[in-house]
Amino acid sequence: MNDPYLELVCPAGTPAALRAAVDAGADTVYCGFRDETNARNFPGLNFDRREMKEGIAYAHTKGRKVLIAINTFPKAGNAQPWHRAVDDAHSLGADAIILADIGLLDYARRTHPGQRLHLSVQAAASNASAIAFYRDRFDVKRVVLPRVLTVDEIAKLTREVGVETEVFAFGGLCVMAEGRCALSSYLTGTSPNSQGACAPASHVRYDEEGGKLMSRLGGITINSFEKNEPAGYPTPCKGRFVADGKTSYLFEDPVSLNTIDILPQLKAAGVKALKIEGRQRGKAYVAEVVGTFRKAIDQLAGGHDGTVAAGALSQHSEGGRQTTGAYKKSWR
Repeated sequence: MNDPYLELVCPAGTPAALRAAVDAGADTVYCGFRDETNARNFPGLNFDRREMKEGIAYAHTKGRKVLIAINTFPKAGNAQPWHRAVDDAHSLGADAIILADIGLLDYARRTHPGQRLHLSVQAAASNASAIAFYRDRFDVKRVVLPRVLTVDEIAKLTREVGVETEVFAFGGLCVMAEGRCALSSYLTGTSPNSQGACAPASHVRYDEEGGKLMSRLGGITINSFEKNEPAGYPTPCKGRFVADGKTSYLFEDPVSLNTIDILPQLKAAGVKALKIEGRQRGKAYVAEVVGTFRKAIDQLAGGHDGTVAAGALSQHSEGGRQTTGAYKKSWR
């Protein structure tokens, strides 16, 4: 499974972002429909069917691929919107459909047996037995791995499972079990796993109190910021909370993932594809991040690794801070 070429998989939350990704050097673009079948179902984002058809055509004329993410879980008794999304993705010419739900994987495999399927990170498959199940039952060709594995663990998995592995390379760092986190739905009543929105903007509020800026989600205070302190978006996993009398980022620090410095290790681990996170970001973000990773991957392919510094993208990182996350973590 050790492929000498790293595929660059890039986000597109809008038709403009799709074109920006393709023009900046993405090998593959992933996007979703403008509905609850998509785990980034935010107002003003995503594609209607006409836009998706045009976007796929544009990418294909440039020799690039488009993946359609149908990566939320259908509601009991109402799978029709998800089935329709799978059917439309196939008919529109998606190069692969990214799925998480077992029922949808079964539907896609039976209904469109020639369609290439990828396993979404929302399925939270992080061991060989789980991945083998999806490989054997649904002929999944690629698995997007959760952001909780070390490089050594990824290498071992890639050797064992016999399917392509895709890992997150840049962007938001989620340390929760993707597809299983209920923090946002607990606070807002809106589930990222079925309705596609973690910390929806409709439930966010900022208030000034006692000279501080308070950020709230669903009426719950997530953080308080001193004057002139950068104020992040109030996602529940990145709040400062009091535990044992100490206030700290209890679950996760506001920091972004950046793997540019460890691309040689990921390549040596047999990783097939690098995934840039950020479908909710604008085309300027997409163009700069994609262009930077394109340069780094091409230099690595030419035997010149290490010439693109990770700090080159610090302006696109939360709080200007970056990490390699679990990839280089020594777990206790």
